[in-house]
Formats: sequence, structure tokens, C-alpha cells
Amino acid sequence: MRPGHGLAWLDAHVNLESLNVPVGETRRAAHPTLDRIRGLTELLGSPQLDQPVIHVTGTNGKTSVARLMTDLLVEQGLSVGTYTSPHLERVHERISWNGVSIDDDALDALLGIVAEIEPHLDATPSYFEILTAVALRYFADVAVDVAVIEVGLGGTWDATNVVAAEVAVVTNVSVDHVEYIGPTRVDIATEKAGIVEAGSRLVLGETDPELMPLFVGRGPSETLVRDRDFGVTENRLAHGGRLVSVFTPWGRSSDVLLSLHGAHQADNAAVALAAAEAFLGRRLDPDLVAVVFGRARSPGRLEVVGHRPLVLLDGAHNVVGAHALREALAEEFLSTRRTLVVGLLREKDPAEMLAALGASEAVRVICARPPSPRALDPAAVARAAVDLGVDRDRVDVVDAVPEAVARAVAGAGPEEQVVVTGSLYVVGAARSVLRPAGVQHAGPSSSEDHGFVDGRAGR
Repeated sequence: MRPGHGLAWLDAHVNLESLNVPVGETRRAAHPTLDRIRGLTELLGSPQLDQPVIHVTGTNGKTSVARLMTDLLVEQGLSVGTYTSPHLERVHERISWNGVSIDDDALDALLGIVAEIEPHLDATPSYFEILTAVALRYFADVAVDVAVIEVGLGGTWDATNVVAAEVAVVTNVSVDHVEYIGPTRVDIATEKAGIVEAGSRLVLGETDPELMPLFVGRGPSETLVRDRDFGVTENRLAHGGRLVSVFTPWGRSSDVLLSLHGAHQADNAAVALAAAEAFLGRRLDPDLVAVVFGRARSPGRLEVVGHRPLVLLDGAHNVVGAHALREALAEEFLSTRRTLVVGLLREKDPAEMLAALGASEAVRVICARPPSPRALDPAAVARAAVDLGVDRDRVDVVDAVPEAVARAVAGAGPEEQVVVTGSLYVVGAARSVLRPAGVQHAGPSSSEDHGFVDGRAGR
């Protein structure tokens, strides 16, 4: 393979994230196996054995937890590799070392190695399997002290489950991806429990009594349960994010600024801290925790990318995430006229998602098509909005995300809000045009950027 052609070669492989196949049993029965990833990593020298792993699954919050955990461990002085998915703008985002994305040359070289060995495999690996193997090889090559690996989908049959984690992390379990691993929460929890290795340490953020035994029954040597062994004791609105107090078996961190929006991020922070300390087997210095929480970022998750009008991006891709977004908007941002730019994947129920987002309260709903073969026709989203009671003259269909965002921003007054949501594909497409185009990025260090008024973001 010629230098610089790695991404084109990668894109030629089957990508389940964008695979346009029927929803339902066809998808759930689509050849679950770890044979391909095992064969691939074996020919790469079994890099998953070269470093300890913290493995993260859950319905919501995985990426935020992985990022926070990475920052905590890096600040402690460790070399940390992090693998997350999906990406917002560039595939490089998925693979990082100490918070810095893999560069073009390194990614291209590793893809070239996989291309050379692919003919020797019994079956052609998928897009995600290749990236997973590349990440593991990269982390071995740079000799990280620990790899933080986020599950792509589910757990048991996810390609990342080629690793044997020292610490398994479960953020929560909600109904999502039923076309792959559903249809019930028990089904989903059973699939996610597959990352828990016998003898590993388990950090369990899911507290449903019906589901907890599915994880504990996997035989971890130690189980830390949210609200019992770790959790949040204070979580209130503050200038620039949340003021939180969290505890773990090793100690407490009190009155710490968490520079992320949304009350749910406090739970993510507690999970991340508990997992980092479980890996280290000791308490992290509270001052270190305060530094990391105070500079936290989670792109595409209640991210402010502009003001006058206030422009927010949130990749709420399921009903639980949509409710969390709506609650955060109500608590943290001054009530004002709001335009929603919404794009959904076709396995989502548009009526459920729009109701959870509070679409009937928006002054305008602009329906766009996520840049994915799995996109739901935005006309169907528009019909669902009208059925929910949104006046027809307040609903627009603008097929392409960049044009939808441009129309939303142009039509909003300086004191109004534009919220882009419904899918990370929509958020990524919006982010790629908003930030380079000169829309001011709002960081938590600046009250002017956020438009905070008495602790609430307004402008």
C-alpha cells in the first residue's frame, strides 16, 4: 500500500457503524465472533498482552468517563493510551496517547502493516476490528503504562473484548442499540457484562438490583458499586460547570469544580475517579483531582461552540441522553427561544426522541440528515414533530447538516439558543463547520464566552 493511502484502504472495509442493513433480528444475528480480531492481533504480535487495560462499557457516558480517567492517570504521571468511538470529525480522534491523537504518519504506517497481513487472515476484518488492532499495536509500540479501552458496542462480542482487563467499568445500562443487543435491559446488561473477567476489579455504575447480579456473577475479585462504595454527595450548578463532592473507598474530594455541563457528568466523574483509583490501588491526591476536573472537556457533549446566539452541541443519541440534555438545558442555561437542529439514525423512534428533547417547546425544529447510510429521512423526523404538536410553520427540513446549522444560526436572535443534537454524526458534521468558520469556541475559563448570568448560561 502506498504511503498516505491507509484511510482509503480502511474505508473499503465493512463498517458496522454505517452499515445500511435491516433493523431487527437480521442485525442481532449478524455473525457475532471474536475470531477475526483474535487472528488479527495474533499476527500483530498480540499487543493486547503488552499493557494492563481498563475496559469501559455502558449505554451512556463511556467516552466522558474514558477521557476523565485518562486525564487523571496522565496527571499522576502514567503514560496512557486511550481508544474511544465513534469519532466526531477525524478517525484519528479514536486513538490517543496522553490525550494527543495519533498523527497521520503513525496511523498510515500501522494501517499499512495490517494491509500487508490481511491476506494471511482466515476472514477479512471489519473497519472497527482494524482500528481496534491498530490502537492496541500503537499502544504497545509507544509502551504505555495502561490502555483505557472503550467498548464500541455491547461487550461480549465487541472487538475490544480481545483484551483481558484488570479493571472493568460499567457506566450504566439503558435501552439502546436494541437492533444489535436488545431488546430488553437484561439482554443489554448480559452483553455488557461480557467484559468482566474473572479475578478483575469491577467498577459498577449500574445499581438496578435486577441487573447487578449479571455483572457480579462474572466473578470479579472486587466490586465497587455506585452509591455504596463510590458516588456523588454534592452536585450543584456552578460558574463554568458543576460543583461536586465525590467519594471512593480511598477517600473524598469535596467542593471540586467539574468543568462539564449536565448533572449526569458528576456520576461520570465519580465512576472515572473510582476506576482510576481501583487501577492504582490507592487514593489520588485531591489537588490532582481538582486540577483534572477543573479543566475537563468532552467534545460534542453539551459543548458550547458559539454565542450570540448561544450554540451548543450534544450527541444525545438515545432517549436517556435526550432527557439528560433537556434537564441540563433547563438547569444550566437561561430560558430563552431555542432552535433545535435534529438528525436521527433510522433505528431511533423519532417521536420518542423529539418528546424527550422537548421539541414542542422549541420555537423552531430543523430536521437534517446525519452523514451516515443509517440516517433516518429528515422528512420522517419532521412528520413526527408535527404529530407531537409542533406547528408546521415551525418545522423545516434541510437535508445537509451544514446548511441546517447555518439556517438555524442565521435565524436565531443574539439572545437565543441553537442546540444541535440527535446523533454524534450530526454533532461531528456541525462541529467541523462551526469551529473552522470562526464561531467562537466557549471554554469554561471565560464567563464572557459562556454568557453566564448568576451561574446560568444565557447569551
